[in-house]
Amino acid sequence: MVATEMFRIGIDLGGTKTEGVLLDPADAVLVRERRSTPLAEGYQAILESVAHLLRDLAARVPEGTPYSVGVGIPGSVDALTGLVRNANSVCLIGRPFQADLERLLGRRVGVRNDADCFTLAECRKGAGAGHQVVFGVIMGTGCGGGICYDGVVREGPHRISGEWGHVSIDPAGAPCYCGNRGCIETKISGSGVEAAYLARNGVSLTMEEIVAEARRGDARALLAFNTFLDDFGRSLGGLISVLDPDAVVLGGGLSNIDELYHAGVERVRHYAFHNDLRTPILKNELGDSAGVFGAAWIGI
Repeated sequence: MVATEMFRIGIDLGGTKTEGVLLDPADAVLVRERRSTPLAEGYQAILESVAHLLRDLAARVPEGTPYSVGVGIPGSVDALTGLVRNANSVCLIGRPFQADLERLLGRRVGVRNDADCFTLAECRKGAGAGHQVVFGVIMGTGCGGGICYDGVVREGPHRISGEWGHVSIDPAGAPCYCGNRGCIETKISGSGVEAAYLARNGVSLTMEEIVAEARRGDARALLAFNTFLDDFGRSLGGLISVLDPDAVVLGGGLSNIDELYHAGVERVRHYAFHNDLRTPILKNELGDSAGVFGAAWIGI
């Protein structure tokens, strides 16, 4: 049986949901399933949940047919130690996630940063297709990024290529789990905006509620939302000034905020080092969980 007849299984492990997909040899979706991530229950529960979903999907592959397995995680596996680092799901940090998963399944598994998986998917069959250099943005519970050049997503020797979420833009800002203060992730992720709103107002609102209240004209929510848009412009404008990509593709749950594509883009133009910025800032075409397809395509 030739390699082109291989089925592919992908898992996108997020902070709130875990999604799996089974693709046939023509990349058609056979099964797509979402489950809650048992983050509060810790590392072992997450590991077993991912393994269980993988087994369920593998059971749908025709008997005797080869298949690959890939998993996108909110962090990366250190090339030297095999341990997870830089994960905003902090219970994964320092754990041999890939080795543990392979032991449970009795087979090899590809593991890659979730933003890399998202970027690969959008460059292969989404909004980034046809562009030579693409920066893919994940804005959700956390904030990550990936760099794709000619269809290949770069990892880098430390496997941190594209990790713009941990550039500190405010030394006096909120502490970040990475140990720095004022990282981009603390400014424009859903959790970061929610934490800032709570600290400022003493009231807890979700990102969705903050956006809705801002649209209704609530003063406190408007301040939070306008700060979010300005931080988005400063962060992405600086990134474009360094990388000068042919396109930027936004993903993650916050990519569904319509204001990013007009008011947010105007802020980017203000901060970028060019007075006639033409970089297209695009909404993803594969949905806010496009990373699950990239995970399938990086599988082994």
